[in-house]
Amino acid sequence: MGQLDSGNTAWILTSACLVFLMTPGVALFYGGMVRAKAVLNMLMMEAAALSVTMLIWGLWGWSIAYAGNSIGGVFGDPATGFLLRDTMVAQDGVFTSVGLNSNNYPASVDVAFQAAFAMITVALICGAIAERVKYSTWMIFVALWITFDYAPMAHMVWNGGILSADGAISQAIGAAAHDFAGGTVVHINAAVAALIIVLIIGKRKGFGTEPMRPHNVPFVMLGAFLLWFGWFGFNAGSAFAANGVAGYAWVSTSLAAAAAMLAWGFTEKIRTGHYTAIGAASGIVAGLVAITPAADVVSPLWSIVLGAIAGICTCLACSLKFKLGYDDSLDVVGVHGVGGLIGTVALGFFMQDTGLFCGGDWRQLVVQIIIAVVAMAFSAVITTIIAFALEKTVGWRVTTAQEVSGIDLADQGERAYDFAGTASSVIREMK
Repeated sequence: MGQLDSGNTAWILTSACLVFLMTPGVALFYGGMVRAKAVLNMLMMEAAALSVTMLIWGLWGWSIAYAGNSIGGVFGDPATGFLLRDTMVAQDGVFTSVGLNSNNYPASVDVAFQAAFAMITVALICGAIAERVKYSTWMIFVALWITFDYAPMAHMVWNGGILSADGAISQAIGAAAHDFAGGTVVHINAAVAALIIVLIIGKRKGFGTEPMRPHNVPFVMLGAFLLWFGWFGFNAGSAFAANGVAGYAWVSTSLAAAAAMLAWGFTEKIRTGHYTAIGAASGIVAGLVAITPAADVVSPLWSIVLGAIAGICTCLACSLKFKLGYDDSLDVVGVHGVGGLIGTVALGFFMQDTGLFCGGDWRQLVVQIIIAVVAMAFSAVITTIIAFALEKTVGWRVTTAQEVSGIDLADQGERAYDFAGTASSVIREMK
C-alpha cells in the first residue's frame, strides 16, 4: 500500500461535494418546472433522495455495490461492508479509514463520492412523477430502488460485474465496455425506472388538455447552472485522481454542454420561432448527460458533435410523450433516457482508437449497444416489481381532489407562496 496522496484525496472529496450539490440543483431545476401548488412536494422528494439514500448506502448499499464479494457478477454481498465496517476503524477514539485504495486516497472518501452518485440517480426519477405521488410512498421506493436496482447496477458496471470492461459481455465480444461516469448506471437506469412508474401510476388530471406551465423559470435556469457546475465533480471526479484525465473530462463536459444548449436552441427556434430559457436549461442538461459515459475517451471535436446530436434529439424526443400518451411530467425520459442512450451507444462510433469512426472496429459499438440494452432490461424488471408492489399495497397517488387543490397542501400541509397574505398586507398598507 502506498502513501496517502493528499492531492487525490482533496480532489475526490471536493468532487463528492460537487456531486452532492447536483441534487439540490435538480431540486431547483424540477421545482421551477412544476406548478406553484406542487413545488414544496418536489423539493421534499429531492430531500428524501438525499436522506434515504444516505442511510441505505451506509447500511448495505455500499457493500452491495463495491465492498461485498461478487455474486454472479450482479451484486456484492451486503454483509461484508454492512454499516461501512470494511472502510472505517477507530484509532484512539477517532474514526478514520481502514486503508487506501489504488489511487492512494482513503476508502471513506470513496464511500462519500459514490453515495453522492446514488443520491443524484434516484433524484432524477421524481421529475417524471411530479405533482401526484405521495411522499411516504416515494421514501419507501427510494430505499427499495437503491437496494435492489442502483447498487447492483453500480456493481455490474463499475466493480468488475457482468457489464464492466472486464465482465462476461466484454470478454465474449472482445471489446471493453466503457461507461466513464454513468450513462448506464445513472441516466438510462433512472429514465427507464421513471417511465415504468409513470406507466403504472397514470397521468396527471388534465394532462394533454390543459396547460401545465413552469411556475418559476429562473429556478429552472439556476438549477441548470448548478448542475453544470456539479457535473465537474461528476465527470472530472470520475478520473479518481487529480490528473490530466480529470482536466480533460472538465473540458469535454463543457464542450458537449455548450454544443447541446445551442443545438436545442436552434431546433426550438426552427420549430416554434423562439429560443426559450427552459430550452436552454434542458439543452445544457442533455449535453451533460450525453457526454457522461464518454468524457475521457472522445476528442474535443467528437465531444462537440456528441453534444449537438444530443441537443437536437432530446429536444425532439420530449414531444413524444404527447403523441404516445405517457405523462413524464418533466421529461426525464426525453432528456436523461434519450441523452444517456445516445452517449452510451455513440461511444461505439467516437471512442478513440476502438470506435468505428476512430479505430475502424465494430466490436466497440456492439458491446456498447448490448450493455445499454441489458441496463434497460434490468432497470425495467426491478422497477416494475417494486413499483407494482407499492401500487398494490400503500398506493402511489394522492386523491384527485388533493392533486387538483395542490399536493403541497395535501402532503406537506404548507404552501410555497403566501399569495393571500401578500394581498392582505398590500390592502392594509393602502388603507
